[in-house]
Amino acid sequence: MSNSVVTASRNNLFGNPFFTTAKCESNISPTRSIAAAAGDSDYSCEFGSGKYYAYCGLGGLLSCGITHTAVVPLDMVKCRIQVNPGKYGGIVKGFKVTIAEEGTRALAKGWAPTFFGYSMQGVCKFGFYEAFKILYTGMLGEENAYLWRTSLYLAASASAEFFADIALCPMEAVKVRIQTQPGWSTTLREGLPRILKDEGTLGLYKGLVPLWARQIPYTMMKFACFERTVEALYKFVVPKPRSECSKSEQLVVTFAAGYIAGVFCAIVSHPADTIVSKLNQNKGSNFVDVAKSLGLLGMWKGLFPRIIMIGTLTALQWFIYDSVKVAFRLPRPPPPEMPESLKRKLGVN
Repeated sequence: MSNSVVTASRNNLFGNPFFTTAKCESNISPTRSIAAAAGDSDYSCEFGSGKYYAYCGLGGLLSCGITHTAVVPLDMVKCRIQVNPGKYGGIVKGFKVTIAEEGTRALAKGWAPTFFGYSMQGVCKFGFYEAFKILYTGMLGEENAYLWRTSLYLAASASAEFFADIALCPMEAVKVRIQTQPGWSTTLREGLPRILKDEGTLGLYKGLVPLWARQIPYTMMKFACFERTVEALYKFVVPKPRSECSKSEQLVVTFAAGYIAGVFCAIVSHPADTIVSKLNQNKGSNFVDVAKSLGLLGMWKGLFPRIIMIGTLTALQWFIYDSVKVAFRLPRPPPPEMPESLKRKLGVN
């Protein structure tokens, strides 16, 4: 097993996810075109190179940092509904109570840890996803990579999110406390030193396990559902091949697939999201105790605003990320096609 991993890493770590090598200066294989748009083969870097991953990380930084910061007001009300449903009720009441008690400026609470935390998470999430997808594809082989592509997307995204949450967790701890604990610090520069002083470094990471429980299923759904939805849209909805679509048309497909994926993301990750909010609100609490105190129904408080937030957020993230790839002329592989060798084995024309 170890030898096969080493061999795969040497042979295809920086290859196309479906095994056609694409270099900036080389001709693209007719069986596996990775054109950024119709007739465009002028790439700024080699697929899978260090520069490619750097741009992907930049795309992740912009897509996650900007979008999460933009929905801070909705996120804050959602968190307050989760930790105090009796007071804040639903989304409309939550906004009314917050504004009545603290004014409209309170809706921006937690914007700084949100921006920095999710920017760091975005770098790791998207950058590592691209790397792990290439690595795992090399380990599977061309035919298995196609047949098991959904599992490949799930494994690559889960691996990426594991590291992304380590980067996010400290800022998430500060954000939730700013938003849900009355009288606590109201800024990042006050809140971060306060946690370190009162609880030490472990205080910043006590929510890491529930964060993994929330974010890893979310990200697995986000990437796998997006990839398969894009594939389905081009196959069944878009009236022409992707290679004939303009860049703007491709980005519309990206946005639509991102929103569909976002709805499913919100549902599968919501119970853990509620636990994270409650956990960071209550000092000294743990994952199991919070889950027991909430109960099954309590874990689903705030689902509707989160569906709105995550659906829009995920769609915009994919749109921004893909736009960065277009702007910097990165190779953008189209939906996968069955390898010729597998077609021959299965007798498919």
